[in-house]
Amino acid sequence: MARSRFAKDAGLSFRMGVTMFLNGLIYVVLILGIWWALGRNPGGVVLALLISGGIFWFQWYFSDSVAMRAMGARVVTPQQAPELHSLVDRLCQQADMPKPRVAFSDTPVPNAFATGRSPEHSVVCVTRGLLDRLEPKEVEAVLAHELSHVAHRDVTVMTVAGVTGVVASLMMRTFLYTGGNRNNNNNGLPVQLVLMLVGVVVYVLSFFLIRVLSRYRELAADRAAALLTGSPSTLASALVKISDTASRLPKQDLRKSAGAAHLAFFEFGSLFSTHPSLEKRLSQLEKISGQLSTEY
Repeated sequence: MARSRFAKDAGLSFRMGVTMFLNGLIYVVLILGIWWALGRNPGGVVLALLISGGIFWFQWYFSDSVAMRAMGARVVTPQQAPELHSLVDRLCQQADMPKPRVAFSDTPVPNAFATGRSPEHSVVCVTRGLLDRLEPKEVEAVLAHELSHVAHRDVTVMTVAGVTGVVASLMMRTFLYTGGNRNNNNNGLPVQLVLMLVGVVVYVLSFFLIRVLSRYRELAADRAAALLTGSPSTLASALVKISDTASRLPKQDLRKSAGAAHLAFFEFGSLFSTHPSLEKRLSQLEKISGQLSTEY
C-alpha cells in the first residue's frame, strides 16, 4: 500500500497479492493458448507476446482515459470547481498523499470513482448527481472513500487484473466475427475455436477473481474513509441517499454509466455485482461508529 494516513488493511494487501499472482498465471495460460492456436511456432510466440504486451501497455497507460470516457467525465481546474478542489485538497493534506487530478461528469447519476496506474497518475471523479443530492460533508466522505482506493493502490491492481479479461474478450470476439473459420492448427482443430474456448475459460476465471477482490476493496475503502474522517454515519448517510435515488433514475442514464461500474462508489443493481450489498456496507459502518464512540 502507498504510505498515507489511511488505515492499512492487511486483508486487502493479502487479497491484492493473491489476485496478482493468480491473474499472472491465468495470463500465462492465455498467452500459451494464443501461441498454441497459432501453430506453436516461433512466429506465433512473438505475435502472442506482441498482442498481449500491446493491450497491457494500452490498459496501463490509458485506463484512466477509458474510464473517464465511459462516464463522460472531464478534468476540471480549481477555477472551474473551487469547492470540489477544496474538499480534495483538505483530504489529501489530512491523509498525507499526493493530490490526484480532479474530474467532473455531467450526469444525473449520483456516483464517484477513482482510477489510474499509481497515486501520482490518478484521477478522482464525481458526478453532477452526487453534488446535487449530497451535503458537502457527505461528498467529502465519498471522496475519502475514493482517495483511499488510490492510497491503497487497489486501483492499480484492478487496472492490471483487468487486462486479462480484455484480451480474453478479444479472443472470443475473434471467433464470433470470423464465423468460426476452419483454418486448422497442427492438431487439426479450428484456430478460432481454440481461441474461443481459451478465451471463455480465461474470461470466466478473471471475471470472478476480480469480483472477489472488488467486493472486499469496497469494504476496505469504506472503513478507511470512516476512520480518516471520523464520521462513519456521514458515509452511511451518503450511501443511503444514493441508494434511494436508484429507482427514480431513468434506465438509460444508468446504462450510460455502466462502463465504469466496477470502479464506482456505488453500483446500481447487477446480477454479478462488483460491490458488497448496501446492508453489509451499512453494518460495517455501524460497527466502526460503535468502536469510535467507545474510544472517546
